[in-house]
Amino acid sequence: MPDVAVSADVSLAYECFGDPEDPPVLLVMGFGAQLLAWHEDFCRALADRGRYVIRYDNRDCGLSTKFDAHPVDMGEFIATVSSGDLPGALAMVPYRLRDMADDGLGLLTALGIERAHVVGTSMGGMIAQTMAITSPERVLTLTSMMSSTGESEYGGSSPEAQEVLFTPKPPDREGYVRAAERELVWASRRYGDAAALRELAAASHDRSYHPAGIGRQLGAMVLSGSRAEALRELRVPTLVIHGLDDTLIDPSGGRRTAELVPGSELLLIPDMGHDRPRELWPVLVEALVSHTGRAGPRSRRPATRPA
Repeated sequence: MPDVAVSADVSLAYECFGDPEDPPVLLVMGFGAQLLAWHEDFCRALADRGRYVIRYDNRDCGLSTKFDAHPVDMGEFIATVSSGDLPGALAMVPYRLRDMADDGLGLLTALGIERAHVVGTSMGGMIAQTMAITSPERVLTLTSMMSSTGESEYGGSSPEAQEVLFTPKPPDREGYVRAAERELVWASRRYGDAAALRELAAASHDRSYHPAGIGRQLGAMVLSGSRAEALRELRVPTLVIHGLDDTLIDPSGGRRTAELVPGSELLLIPDMGHDRPRELWPVLVEALVSHTGRAGPRSRRPATRPA
């Protein structure tokens, strides 16, 4: 799998699907998840509909650059934030969502792509929103999926989901894979698939087990603040997708995002939680193809595609 330098400090692992001459769709993954969480079959289904699909590992995840020189203990960070010690929390975390957004834009630049459709899920939705806010000239369309606005009043987690999110998984492969079943707490009640969760966990553990990055990504989310005012000014065509079964980021997060972004479209999907069950891929792919067809083809600067 190739990787490419997107800045002086960061290299990202990525993978592409489809015809490079088709409109590019950049898929941005969420908190602690590798590019594998954008299932290969899902990427190919989107590519088969005439899109050039790019998935990548965020910094501190998968095969991309790790920031292990800046250790962050997640429990200590949460306690610091909860105590109201914002300066202390800020000092603990080496980057913000803006930096992660710049990574994704840097990947597009490295691939010779001036403008792309950007699709982000969960934390990836927050990163995608930030890309559109800071560099709207490079985002053809925005899709914010199962995400929120950074406002504490919206998109909260249920106590059960929050407990699972912040409970460390065992480091051994067998325990790690078995613990993945806990994520059923925020999955689709109808289509939740323990076997699929175990399969993804096994592949992720084998590819790159790196729990140290989770605390830093959490800090980037928590400390980047509200995007509400910036979203009110956003003029990028925006689709907001949220599952009505989502207990990790409540559907109020999606509703609020759509409320803020002028002219946005809101798609609330029954029987979808904080997941993308295979049974709902036709709905998601159709929505993405329709939305990414709203803007013209990308422009490409002269560039040599990395091997």
